[in-house]
Amino acid sequence: MDSAVLLDLLGNENRRRILRLLATKPCYVTEISEYLDVSPKAVIDHLRKLEEAGLIESTTDDQRRKYFRITRSLRLEVSVSPYGFGAKSAYPAKSSLDMSGRCPHLSIEAPDGSGVGATSDLADLASEYARLQDLDRELSLAQRWVQGRVEDTLARIDERLGTEADSRFFAGVLSALIETDGTPAAVADEVGVREETVDDALSRLADVGVVVREGTAAGDDDRYRIR
Repeated sequence: MDSAVLLDLLGNENRRRILRLLATKPCYVTEISEYLDVSPKAVIDHLRKLEEAGLIESTTDDQRRKYFRITRSLRLEVSVSPYGFGAKSAYPAKSSLDMSGRCPHLSIEAPDGSGVGATSDLADLASEYARLQDLDRELSLAQRWVQGRVEDTLARIDERLGTEADSRFFAGVLSALIETDGTPAAVADEVGVREETVDDALSRLADVGVVVREGTAAGDDDRYRIR
C-alpha cells in the first residue's frame, strides 16, 4: 500500500482507535460504536474505508452478525527532521524473510528450529515471543540512535558548507566519491542526478577544501577525492 494513502487513512483518530480495538479481537458494529462513543452510521463509514484499503475484512456468524477483523500486517516508517521528511512505503511483515547478509551492522540470531513453527510447546513459543519483543525494542532504540547521528552529520556538513547548502545532497556526493572512481560521471550515476549538477557540487566542495581535484591524462575526465 502506498504510504501517502495509509497516512491519510490513519490521520483520523477514530479509525486509529478502531484498529487498536480490532487488534485485540474481532468486533461487530455495535461493539465498536460503544467503544468509540459514536453513532453506528459513523462507524460503518470508517469500516468501509478501512475495508476498501484492505486493512480489515468481515465475516458473518450464525446469527447473521457481521464481525470485523484486521486482515493485513503492515509497517509504516515516517521520518521528520530539519533535513527532510519521508514516509517509507508500507510493507507486509514476513516471518520467512531471509535476514542473512541483509543487516551487516546488526547481529540477529535466527530461530534454530526449536522455536516458533517447530514445536507446539507453549513454553518455547512464549520464550520466542519474549526474545522478539526484546529485539523489537533494541531495533527501535537503534533507529533513534542512527537518526540522531544522521542529523548530527548533516548539521556538521551545514557548518562546513554554509546554511544554504543542501547537506543531504552533498553527503550523498561525498559518499559516492568513496564508492566510485571519483569522476563526475560516475558520481552523478551513483547519486542519480545530472552530471552538470555534480560538477557544480564538486567545484564547491573543492573551493572549501573538502575535496581535491586530481589531474588526469589528456582527454580523460577529472577525478576528485576527499581531502
